[in-house]
Amino acid sequence: MYHEPVLLSKSVEGLGIKKDGVYVDVTFGGGGHSREILKHLGDQGKLVAFDQDKDALANTIEDDRFQLINENFRFLKRFLKFYGILKVDGILADFGVSSYQFDVAERGFSTRFEAKLDMRMDQRTSKSALYLVNSYSEEELGRVFMEFGELRSAKGMARAVVSQRLKNEIKTTGDLKRAISSFLPRGKENRTLAQVYQALRIEVNEEITVLKEFLTQVPDVLRVGGRLSVISYHSLEDRLVKRFIRDGKFEGQAEKDFYGNPQVPLKKVGGLIVPSTAEIASNNRARSAKLRIAERI
Repeated sequence: MYHEPVLLSKSVEGLGIKKDGVYVDVTFGGGGHSREILKHLGDQGKLVAFDQDKDALANTIEDDRFQLINENFRFLKRFLKFYGILKVDGILADFGVSSYQFDVAERGFSTRFEAKLDMRMDQRTSKSALYLVNSYSEEELGRVFMEFGELRSAKGMARAVVSQRLKNEIKTTGDLKRAISSFLPRGKENRTLAQVYQALRIEVNEEITVLKEFLTQVPDVLRVGGRLSVISYHSLEDRLVKRFIRDGKFEGQAEKDFYGNPQVPLKKVGGLIVPSTAEIASNNRARSAKLRIAERI
């Protein structure tokens, strides 16, 4: 089941929707954000949605104003151009893993189930978590755990995984948990495991690379005055979003004109938005969500 999206009303409000505008929901999932956007569009409005997960196609919306594209949003410009769209009035992105993906045991996203190691958002790709834990070198695994899981014991975990797989292939989430059990602090097992899963999932789906590719296309696709509304769930993503909105790049300082004024394509709209205590109480997944809104200059 797909649950109600986090920060639904605020993320859609942030788009400042025009009735006859063209909008993009790059993370369709259960279609919650898309349905909310469509409520604000008139007969001449248009909404294009992206989702690489074929399971999301079952949630498509029967509406002449709506088009769902079964592709990764890293190909934003390419597929909008294919459909004859060069500029849009707003783009919404929610980078969280859907509740559906967590709740389907065989997808291997959740620490709650014993399942085959998978974690692929797009089932058509070949690189799964199973491949990572059984094929990556100790150094590569250590990098993944450190960089994407922010785990202090990254090197030790990597060594334990490599040691275990020499005896038997690590096939399931349970096998992985047993391999790194000595690195799971008592009372914090689930939190640490969640960091391990996050690290593997980000590597499997190239999430940081995809995010950068997506953000660099946004200024080309948005009309002047168009809005970007982005929800992220961990510091790695949020830092990149914040930095790109501020500097138009991910490293170094923003470009400046002759007079020292920053030459950036976007400007932030308002401050950081986080869920209310009431929303967190009704939806635990909301606790780490951060919403940032920007406008094309």
